[in-house]
Amino acid sequence: MFLENIGVTIPPSIAYGGVVDLPAVLLVLALGVLVTIGIKESLRVNLVLVGIKLFIVLFVVVAGIGFISAENYHPFVPPAQATEAVTGLTQPLLQALLGLEPTAFGVGGIFAGAALVFFAYIGFDVVATTAEETRNPQRDLPIGIIGSLLICTVLYCAVAIVVTGMVPYDELDPKAALASAFEAHGEKWMATLISAGAVAGLTTVVLTLMIGASRVVFAMSRDHLLPAGLAKVHPRFRTPWVITIVVTLVTLVVAGFTPVGVLESMVNIGTLSAFVLVSVGVIVLRRTRPDLPRSFRVPWVPVLPLAAAAICLYLMLNLEVETWLRFLVWLAIGFVVYFAYSRHHSRLERNPDGDPDVPQVSEGR
Repeated sequence: MFLENIGVTIPPSIAYGGVVDLPAVLLVLALGVLVTIGIKESLRVNLVLVGIKLFIVLFVVVAGIGFISAENYHPFVPPAQATEAVTGLTQPLLQALLGLEPTAFGVGGIFAGAALVFFAYIGFDVVATTAEETRNPQRDLPIGIIGSLLICTVLYCAVAIVVTGMVPYDELDPKAALASAFEAHGEKWMATLISAGAVAGLTTVVLTLMIGASRVVFAMSRDHLLPAGLAKVHPRFRTPWVITIVVTLVTLVVAGFTPVGVLESMVNIGTLSAFVLVSVGVIVLRRTRPDLPRSFRVPWVPVLPLAAAAICLYLMLNLEVETWLRFLVWLAIGFVVYFAYSRHHSRLERNPDGDPDVPQVSEGR
């Protein structure tokens, strides 16, 4: 929408939804180079983009208040409405398992929407993957994760309240809700500005996920859960350049040729499943390894981890059957990799006493 508003037209075959999404491919290539150059450089760019995104979010809240109509808030939670029956692979797994009648809105709609917009929250957990590149992780990581989560929650709630007050919820364009809300009031320049901010926001998401993915795979390779050659550190940039290239190429193919809706659902179910496993793992480790030195301790165990696991699992059940099938295929591939290679080549298996000579990444140049 941003390119259209500034008069740039891209042929449909290479635009969003076409045979190949060329803008997405170019964006991934640029971010791949940035992540390879250094973590400090990546974080500086990310900081600028986040600043732009926060400005746009606050702009939407402040500028949109003047267009709010209180009538649009009634009812605040629209009652559940029967919808056309969705069957087969496109129906939510919860509906397929329990035989529920498909509905829109209502309390069920809130949870179904939460499973989809969960994509917007992905990123705060990636902070943990940069622990080795943090000067004081015991202090900085909890502040970064909890602080960003609280800030995002407040901002997203504020934006949702303002936008649904500007335009009736059933008239919003789901592809560009913020921009379309201002266009509905004749403020096209505001819509263009917001579209530019949306581009910056999506760029920060992609950049954060690429950094997180490269660091996770780097740690797995360093521990020989994957071939150790992937953990090579660049002599100048001090970044895991081999795995960064691999992550960039995979992301390029996925972003360029996979529908966005499929990507969002897969990212959501993958992250939610990871949260379930981490929550359950906290309880298991407390019982099996109470003597393990811990830099961080989760409070209210086992109540809090169980509640977190149950909520995440429920959100997963609201995703489509086809998303679950793709997830199970990827999970099966992961099991094959683990039992065929990782389990027998890990550092723990080969050298139970540890191996101090492992590559390390740095904070940048």
